Amino acid sequence: MKHLPKLVGAALIASLGLFAPAARAATPPDTLIQAWAIDDIISLDPAEVFEFTASEILGNSYQGLIGYDVKDVSNIFGVVAEKWDISADGKTYTFTIRDGLKFASGNPITASDAVFSLRRAVKLDKSPAFILTQFGFTADNVDAMIRQTGPMTFEYEIDKAYAPTLVLYCLTATVGFIVDEKLAMEHAVDGDFGYNWLKTGYAGSGAFTIREWRANEVVVLERNDNYSGPTPAMARTIYRHIPEAATQRLLLEQGDIDIARNVSADSIDVLAANPGLAVDSGVKGSIYYLGLNQKNPILAIPEVRQAMKYLIDYATIADTIMKGRVTVHQAFLPRGFLGALEDTPFALNVVKAKELLAAAGYPNGFTVTMDTRNTDEITSIGTAIQQTMALAGITVEIIPGDGQQTLTKYRARNHDIYIGRWGPDYQDPHTNADTFARNPNNADDATSKPLAWRNAWNIPEMTARTDAAVLEADAGKRAQMYLDLQAEHQQTSPFIIMFQEIEVMARRANVQGYVVGPSFNDNSFRAVTK
Repeated sequence: MKHLPKLVGAALIASLGLFAPAARAATPPDTLIQAWAIDDIISLDPAEVFEFTASEILGNSYQGLIGYDVKDVSNIFGVVAEKWDISADGKTYTFTIRDGLKFASGNPITASDAVFSLRRAVKLDKSPAFILTQFGFTADNVDAMIRQTGPMTFEYEIDKAYAPTLVLYCLTATVGFIVDEKLAMEHAVDGDFGYNWLKTGYAGSGAFTIREWRANEVVVLERNDNYSGPTPAMARTIYRHIPEAATQRLLLEQGDIDIARNVSADSIDVLAANPGLAVDSGVKGSIYYLGLNQKNPILAIPEVRQAMKYLIDYATIADTIMKGRVTVHQAFLPRGFLGALEDTPFALNVVKAKELLAAAGYPNGFTVTMDTRNTDEITSIGTAIQQTMALAGITVEIIPGDGQQTLTKYRARNHDIYIGRWGPDYQDPHTNADTFARNPNNADDATSKPLAWRNAWNIPEMTARTDAAVLEADAGKRAQMYLDLQAEHQQTSPFIIMFQEIEVMARRANVQGYVVGPSFNDNSFRAVTK
């Protein structure tokens, strides 16, 4: 990757009016400018990325072996891979890499790059590595299990005959994106596979290259002239870190940005009525939830957990604070997934909550902290929850922080309550079951760290049932297994699942071709025109 020198980069960004509002008729015709809260970016390395914003960036700058139609996710097709074959025992997948593809660097894409990328993700063992290691890969065996068999072919041998769609969907996750081996290894230090460089660097083959990331400030992407697909009309796209929805709206209305990504509920109708603007929306698989840390002895009491599920006014939050942007949903699988449970058994019921708290030995409530990302929507949800919890004597002390701060604390299990927003990594029900209902090792030094682990929920029996569901070949039986898991999970887990997201964005009317996909790495601006 060619980094912009600091002075050149600053000049480019300043020339686009990124740091001072200006009376502008339009943004540059070859540049797409988006305003979004991008403070959740921790890394740009596909082996580490596990957050919404960075996932979207990687979805537009890297390519995976395979992909799927965002309008029909059952339609799986090759991207970097031309084809694949599955052995009779269902345990070995043989991939053939498409001829003639290049990375942005100009290096050809070969089977060696694919093998390197997958092995690298397993060996680095960052947050999303479990998406691959669930198939039996370890740092010790991955060189033997993922092996190159020719210049453009390799074998991917898993430990069990899992449902083929699960295996393939997992390879569409960002952790499966293909990295330029030669470029990454040119920047490797002390055997890190180029990790410290790739946290801010770029070694992909997607429609855009990542030119610059300044934390909590800006991300600049530029068109990749070596991209194998249709040439994007935009020469560059820029994300500005503007967390305030009101500021985004103002900048959009005056033409300083092309797309506002954080649209407040009270702005949707007004923006839609503006003839110079348009509002787009799409149902996402993202789930809003509260995680209750079981290391807190009070939150570990089943009656306390149950009481708190009756101390949220789900309907009012969905209809006011988040109007048009969420729907009430209380199970870990989002609507649209195989086996999704759509029952919503919880509603605000202070009397019932007080009864449960009394049974738990806390008739007068208790005090607890809640970590909240300081965006408009999360802050508003947190404040609403704080108010209804107080009705039963529970004092919630809100601790605000940016996305990186709150995530880091959450991943270290140092929270009491965390307001989370979780998006599926791939389009199979195991993606959420694996993190909400599975915790193979609850030790602080565990290798696998799903959401159940982050909240210190030790569930060996539920973990075994989740493991069994991925091996069930009959789709109907498998769906029922997930329905049963969710029904139990709703009542017993330390998760208060509240909403399923509807992503809403507003754009200038001349901006066409933006795709709102089911996952954030499916959001695409490759075909945008102005």
